[in-house]
Amino acid sequence: MHKSKNAGLNHSQSREVFAQSCDVIPGGVNSPVRAFKSVGGSPFIAKKGSGPWLSDIDGNRYVDYVMSWGPLILGHAPAVVVDAVQKAAANGTSFGAPTRTELTLASLIRDRMPWIERLRLVSSGTEACMTAARIARGATGRQLVVKFDGGYHGHSDFFLVKAGSGLATGGLPASAGVPSDISKTTLSLPYNDISALEHLFAQNGSSIAAVIVEPVAANMGVVPPGDGFLEAIRKLTSEHGSVMILDEVITGFRVAPGGAAQLYGITPDLVCLGKIVGGGLPVGAVGGKRDLMEQLAPLGAVYQAGTLSGNPLSTAAGVATLQALGDTGIYRHLRQYADDLIGQIRDRAAKHGRDITINQVESLFTLFFGSEPVTDFASAQRADHEFYGRFFHHLLEHHVFVAPSGYEAWFVSGAHGSEQLDITVNAVHNCFRDCASD
Repeated sequence: MHKSKNAGLNHSQSREVFAQSCDVIPGGVNSPVRAFKSVGGSPFIAKKGSGPWLSDIDGNRYVDYVMSWGPLILGHAPAVVVDAVQKAAANGTSFGAPTRTELTLASLIRDRMPWIERLRLVSSGTEACMTAARIARGATGRQLVVKFDGGYHGHSDFFLVKAGSGLATGGLPASAGVPSDISKTTLSLPYNDISALEHLFAQNGSSIAAVIVEPVAANMGVVPPGDGFLEAIRKLTSEHGSVMILDEVITGFRVAPGGAAQLYGITPDLVCLGKIVGGGLPVGAVGGKRDLMEQLAPLGAVYQAGTLSGNPLSTAAGVATLQALGDTGIYRHLRQYADDLIGQIRDRAAKHGRDITINQVESLFTLFFGSEPVTDFASAQRADHEFYGRFFHHLLEHHVFVAPSGYEAWFVSGAHGSEQLDITVNAVHNCFRDCASD
């Protein structure tokens, strides 16, 4: 067990509400990692967010690096998004009919990502990835989809094979309830292993419908693509008539205005989006080449539908967010803040003899405890996740909220500034000095 369980802060109301939630909601939460199982203790109950701050029902305020797991690139409750949602809500919350805002959002996305020729809005990143795989299978007439160990592409049945995110956090190799025949249609390889990918295509290339990949892995902690890795996927899928799917649910509009595809100069066949696209409201999107996207009903035989797809509140929030991101200065701010924070964390670690590895792509990063480079899921698992639990609770007691799992990214927003940097660095410094190693 971890030494501290939020002992330095009053969480009495949070504990009471969480206990009551456990009687109604499985595990007391609506997404597993929120339960704090891998770090110990029980979660605080959030009440309000403002800019870089998140407050709980006990009156505690935290510098937030979870930022709703990535969507809040402008910070909590930015005025432009709140205003857009309020105006949209006044006209109705759902129609089940097309709206002009759907077109505006889809057009903004295509402007930033011109390799997306057609786009379908859905309600979550899970649904986007599920739909992309279905399109690939329908278009190719093939069954096999290749993913990479530790990659998380939502919780649809055929992606819960050696997955990251909550499955990694919970130590689960796969999910109960997934038929073995479905799991057999998904093949998983080590991330960044070009040789394994080449061998797999040599053996099964004519049966592979698609390769889906996080261009920057961010659900086993942040793991950048190695030299030539994404290029090898592009080359092999093209040669074998397979579909290259980039899962940019996390990296889309986060690591560059055009996502990781722009950052690395890769042109995928299909792209999965979510998080930032909805500005903090539920949304997802799948887009790509016209011939593939027109496999979808009503034009083609691949079926996909959703009552709340293109919801007017989500699209209003997404439009407001992407328009604000048209000022590319925010990306310089995000990167500078991340660079400053990472530099100071490394300085404090060296001063106190802490072995750390920090993986970073632009403003997206993860702090691993250990000296071994983290290049795939196996090396991410070998980091000291026990100490990460101590680190998490120490930071929380000092008003800094990072992910309650060592397999997740830190998210910076445009609202983070010098005050938040100083609070974070002081909390990290004190932990490196005071937190027990065992």
